[in-house]
Amino acid sequence: MAEYKLPGVYIEEISRLPPSVAPVETAIPAFIGYTQKAHLNAPGDLINVPYRIRSMTDYETFFGGADPEKESIEVTFEKLGNRVKVLGKADEEKRSKFLFYYSLQMFFSNGGGPCWVVSVGDYTSTGGVIKIDDLERGLKEVEKISEVTLLLFPDAMNIEDGSGYYNLYKKTIGQCVKLRDRFTVLDVYHRTGGANWEHDVKFLRDNLAVDTSHLKYAAAYFPRLYTKINFIVPDDAVRIVGKGASNLPGTLSELKVTNYAWYLMAKSAINDIRMLLPVSPAIAGIYSQVDNSRGVWKAPANININGADRPEYSVTQQQQEGLNVAVVAGKSINAIRSFTGRGPAIVWGARTLAGNDNAWRYIPVVRFFIMVEESTKNATSQFIFEPNDSNTWIKVRSMIVNYLTLLWRSGALMGATTRDAFFVRVGLGQTMTVADVQEGRMIVEIGMAVVRPAEFIILRFEHKMQQELS
Repeated sequence: MAEYKLPGVYIEEISRLPPSVAPVETAIPAFIGYTQKAHLNAPGDLINVPYRIRSMTDYETFFGGADPEKESIEVTFEKLGNRVKVLGKADEEKRSKFLFYYSLQMFFSNGGGPCWVVSVGDYTSTGGVIKIDDLERGLKEVEKISEVTLLLFPDAMNIEDGSGYYNLYKKTIGQCVKLRDRFTVLDVYHRTGGANWEHDVKFLRDNLAVDTSHLKYAAAYFPRLYTKINFIVPDDAVRIVGKGASNLPGTLSELKVTNYAWYLMAKSAINDIRMLLPVSPAIAGIYSQVDNSRGVWKAPANININGADRPEYSVTQQQQEGLNVAVVAGKSINAIRSFTGRGPAIVWGARTLAGNDNAWRYIPVVRFFIMVEESTKNATSQFIFEPNDSNTWIKVRSMIVNYLTLLWRSGALMGATTRDAFFVRVGLGQTMTVADVQEGRMIVEIGMAVVRPAEFIILRFEHKMQQELS
């Protein structure tokens, strides 16, 4: 209490309201990979420096555009009687390995917002090869950014060594376990030719050597997507092939001079080529979309992916059983599927890699706990070095109770009343002993009944016997 020495009227404001918990952002991804440039004030000054952007315009300003295709695009003119059929094709083996720019387009088109970009080098620095060491350096740098909640590597699918790919994600999950404030989204590494993708799934489960208790910090998605994103390719890098059409030049730039009408037909055919991209950047955008519209407790599933033409492979219901539930290894994989009349690419799964863990099986449950833990951690930091007595305990408990009550009213917690939905305990004899107080520990226990997605809807029908007339 202030000491008054002069006669007069003094006003003292008494606060009866507890401090509040400010929810942290839940879908702020960090994309780690190669960019065309990394320029803020000087060339290269953003290499291995996490930088926050809000749009593709921001990205292009500081990190440039795509790596132009050099020899992967081909346009075929086939003469069929009096008409000409024009077909564009991309050679996946010869495509650029750098997918950052295109992946960011999928992220923003699916509801993505603010994100962090970590450029680990430009397109010429590695001779066109994705180096794991570079990506790991970027991962180490993003550890310093507390706002980040999701981790992705858009270029990682083009790592030449599949074992190295999963070792990179092992370290990424390790960072999530260490910090407890972020989550990893990954694709199934594609290492086999043709449609024999079951080996890729087995390869993930055999090579992602992560402690079972750590699997809850990651989710895997399969397959990749054919998207409507347009290739960036110079005219002189497009090969022209003629079938029954003679006197065609070798490149698109030459065709532009000799036959402008056919040149426009070729440009249209190039835009019709469906670009194959990893699905994880689009998934990160959907996480952001769902978090903003419904809440982090809503499963980011049963949603059509914008900008997608179709999944790389068609997954049947029977095949998805083996993806969704793995009896021995766990490691559930969420499928992207097409359903006639509903959409060409729908997210049809909401499980973490910990598919056999009843507590941490679902993505929204894990991400909700991450949000609440981080939010309450930040809010209670103001009480460090406050007196460890009942006055402080009441303030802390009231603050957390108010926060969880708001979440319960929003539909994040189950129960007809708050008593059913959660509990918050703190105090001597409840959560602490005299020794705890003497040693400066204030222990708060929080329990929550988080809503879970209705993964299986079971409709039961039976014959109703006609009742005998009375």
